[in-house]
Amino acid sequence: MKKQRGFSLIELLIVVAIILIIAAIAIPNLLRARMAANESSAVSSLRTINTAEITYQSTYPTTGYAALLALGNTLGAACPNPPTTAQSCLIDPVLANNGQPAGTGKSGYSFAVAPSGAGNVQYDATAVPLVVNQTGNRSFCSIEDAVVRAKADGSAPGAHDVCMGLNPLNQ
Repeated sequence: MKKQRGFSLIELLIVVAIILIIAAIAIPNLLRARMAANESSAVSSLRTINTAEITYQSTYPTTGYAALLALGNTLGAACPNPPTTAQSCLIDPVLANNGQPAGTGKSGYSFAVAPSGAGNVQYDATAVPLVVNQTGNRSFCSIEDAVVRAKADGSAPGAHDVCMGLNPLNQ
């Protein structure tokens, strides 16, 4: 009788165990890298919003600063020619609509912009992770001084004065 060649059950179990150990080491690192990428995208989006707010306020000085949707345009619609105060087309429609209609945000973060003060002379722009410790660890905010600030616990940064009191990111 010929002896069959192949792998024994023990050898296969050892290979599977090695693969599981490697996966246990690699997967958390991949998740951390994804969260870091989401945070970087959120900061970049806030800087884009800051630039758009300054441009909007310069273009429409009697209107002041704008809400998030007014900085872009409706998803799937062409920009009006010329742009209007309601659809200025200064930012990407996905960012302007905050991932609508699904409400998924952009790159794991939910964005909001709220003009405030008499004549909309101030604004609060925020980026909050959709799921803290999964899509991001920190939340971010910015006001009309265009400095992006971070809140370490990932909760919503809060009002204008609260954002102003947070630590700025390294510029």
